[in-house]
Amino acid sequence: MQTSFKLPVLCSVIALTACSSSPTGRNQLTLFSDEEMSSLGGQSFEQMKKDQPISTDKKTNAYVQCVADAVLAHVPKQPSFDEWEVVVFDSDQVNAFALPGGKIGVYTGLLKVATNQDQLATVIGHEIAHVLADHSNERLSQSQLANAGLQVTSIALGSSEYAEYKSMTMAALGIGVQYGVILPYGRTQESEADIVGLDFMAQAGFDPNQSVELWKNMAKASGGAQPPELLSTHPSHDTRINDLKAKISTLPNQNTKVPSCKS
Repeated sequence: MQTSFKLPVLCSVIALTACSSSPTGRNQLTLFSDEEMSSLGGQSFEQMKKDQPISTDKKTNAYVQCVADAVLAHVPKQPSFDEWEVVVFDSDQVNAFALPGGKIGVYTGLLKVATNQDQLATVIGHEIAHVLADHSNERLSQSQLANAGLQVTSIALGSSEYAEYKSMTMAALGIGVQYGVILPYGRTQESEADIVGLDFMAQAGFDPNQSVELWKNMAKASGGAQPPELLSTHPSHDTRINDLKAKISTLPNQNTKVPSCKS
């Protein structure tokens, strides 16, 4: 049963439970536990696998899994789940995502723009960074506070309440476009994921300079028209490229063991 709180109670809840910091030290509002977010991510991912075609191409799947595994080898173990799951969706969308609970989705359309393993690793690192930085929790918490009546609810996972909050949840998890709602991540979160994700891919031995080439490709792919879904709320191309170049200049020497994932 959904419960509504008066504002003083809401403020008390926030003061007691919602203080956290992102990997870059930015203050965050996070009302949900890691376990709750992992369960939401898992449920949403299972729904997506039912709703969207999954690629059966063995070569494509092996390539994406290889790149993801190389990046994930440098990602800290998470307390709320044991393994990451990678699924390649058969779609022309130039997009990818990662969900709480260790769920990674890559659309085949992305592989036409991320033209080598280093560029794909840039995207996968970026999406994983969203999960590790609790961006979904942050956005879902903000959605809760913005909801009519300033309601705070404990979403009973696996019950009718998940269906009631499905659109909001999908949006907060970063997969809302496919479900008719606006992509949720703001530019601050996107920039943060760029920087944190770049660390992961560079540690794995991928070439961080290819992150710049990736976003040049993305700019060309947009062609001045509606940008690919992945770019909907991102910083401008010039801002992104300049930020990445600045970060690359501070990275330690690259891992000499370079992954070899064949597309």
